[in-house]
Amino acid sequence: MKIRSATTLATTFCFAILEIFIFTAFAQEVPKISKEEVLGMIGNPGMIIIDVRSGGGELKIKGAVREDPKNVGLWIDKYPKEKLLVFY
Repeated sequence: MKIRSATTLATTFCFAILEIFIFTAFAQEVPKISKEEVLGMIGNPGMIIIDVRSGGGELKIKGAVREDPKNVGLWIDKYPKEKLLVFY
């Protein structure tokens, strides 16, 4: 019984440490860009504007593409990593 308790404790500790590392990796600051900067770059082939608003609506920024914010894993890989991705 002592071995099982020690194994459970060690496993729990390992998962807790792993969680801390994962949280730290994803908690990095995301750079922000002002609406004036975005407006000045509209039409720039190096930038992709992605509308991830839930509910969407008919209006969106000119040239923006609409994506489902609940299914990021299904669409994020289709955008080149070397492009500036602007989400709103």
